[in-house]
Amino acid sequence: MGYHVYLTGEAGTGKTYVLNQYISWLREHDMEPAVTASTGIAATHLDGVTIHSWSGIGVREGIGDFDLARMEEKKPLWNRLNDARVLIIDEISMLSGEFFDMTDQVLRHMRRNSAPFGGMQVVCSGDFFQLPPVQRDESSTRYAFESEAWKQLNPVVCYLAEQYRHEGNEFLEILSAIRDRNVTPKVHSLLSARSNKDPKNTENITHLFTHNRDVDAINAEHLAKLKGKEKVFTMQSAGRAHYVESLMRGCLAPESLALKEGAEVMFVKNDHGGQYVNGTQGTVVHLKEKGPVVKTRVGRTVHAEPASWKREEDGRVLAEITQVPLRLAWAITVHKSQGMTLDEAEMDLSQCFVPGQGYVALSRVRSLEGLYLRSFNTMALLVDERVAIADGAFRKRSQFARERLQLLQPDTLLQRQKAFILACGGSVEPTKKQPKQKKQNKKDTLEETRELLEKGVPLEEIATKRGLVVSTIITHAEKLLQSGAHLDFRYLAPEKELLPVLLEAVAKHGFAKLAPVRYYLERRGYEISYEELRMMRLSLWFQKK
Repeated sequence: MGYHVYLTGEAGTGKTYVLNQYISWLREHDMEPAVTASTGIAATHLDGVTIHSWSGIGVREGIGDFDLARMEEKKPLWNRLNDARVLIIDEISMLSGEFFDMTDQVLRHMRRNSAPFGGMQVVCSGDFFQLPPVQRDESSTRYAFESEAWKQLNPVVCYLAEQYRHEGNEFLEILSAIRDRNVTPKVHSLLSARSNKDPKNTENITHLFTHNRDVDAINAEHLAKLKGKEKVFTMQSAGRAHYVESLMRGCLAPESLALKEGAEVMFVKNDHGGQYVNGTQGTVVHLKEKGPVVKTRVGRTVHAEPASWKREEDGRVLAEITQVPLRLAWAITVHKSQGMTLDEAEMDLSQCFVPGQGYVALSRVRSLEGLYLRSFNTMALLVDERVAIADGAFRKRSQFARERLQLLQPDTLLQRQKAFILACGGSVEPTKKQPKQKKQNKKDTLEETRELLEKGVPLEEIATKRGLVVSTIITHAEKLLQSGAHLDFRYLAPEKELLPVLLEAVAKHGFAKLAPVRYYLERRGYEISYEELRMMRLSLWFQKK
């Protein structure tokens, strides 16, 4: 009906599902929402972008008149903020109150509307008991619900209560006790009992750690133990470099995915066909050219073909990355597990360092029987007092909203929905989706690129001739080289000054992954984009052949 909404609930109550249903409803009525999230990882769950990117605020810590004047000069930003009628912000817990206020300030100014957020509907989703905002200064950081903008927005609270993830009364009792800050001796006893349990299948269980170093070490160790040939699936990208880099940072799939038969993996994206969801675990049983075959824990066999993550604006694709939607899953960080559902997991929560971190980890698994706890510290069972107090108010406001909605007659509800649709310029009657155009045959497009490369046409010129971005042509060149084509890329060799430093980086890190090489060069004073690195890699690959 167009009200501002805070959609919340405990882990596993279906917040993302409900949000996706609303996004679909908006699109059916020809109202394209601005779909954002507080982090890149969360944004990928909804095929959206970060609120930092969408709003044009980026990494700023404050907005002044000069900043607003500069933002006005950016026509795409101006159009984007003025065209939107509904703003969705997922994982609101990780967005600071300071940033929430800045977003409100920018939208009021850019939309020339003094109403909260410039008069657009705002739907925030998340659970403040989950991971908190990244804190630069612990004394000054506020949650979004503590901001002035939140108070003026005064959202209707929709508190989801029914569990779709967790099983068993004792486990629900543990999670509720942590949320209520009432961790009794019984809760300690139940958790301690799980620390004495050994997983039935120690090789295949997912390990959760609070720090990246532990995760990387476990995954590398387990993969090295497997016999058989290793196959590497490399992420492909197209579009503007800074958008591509943003997608890469937010995407849970690694840039270079090394797999062997027997590897424990986890899907990192929802499949629209329903074969898997973000968090589905399984084992690689066969390696194919286009992607591995995975047998999931429930016995389903899935061919994990490459999936794509996109950055779109106004119906145009600005950037796209494509990768097999998997990552090694012997171990993952608690941070990256947020939003996932695991059948079972072994956790080390002895180094939890922020309130809510332990709760996020524990609430990933479905049942107490699926929890294997190595150790936990006091912090693992703590939540922020401010959140606990606010949560009580949210529950009361949700109940009040429920009672008011129950008083509405069906006809009144439909009238209000119709009024909202018309106010947004949408279509009251659901619009039919246009059938997608058949994609051009990949072999044909590769052959077109091959013919031009064999004639010595530079990559940039080929992109211009074919109406494609340079990244796509680089992807074609990589595939052609790997298939055995003889193509001369010596002209893409790095400058003499850079070459020895690049070779040092490649000798240390290899060239399958670009990020470590790029970071190595950055530390030595060389600012090289991913696109430039890919071109240099073509040159080295050619010389190696």
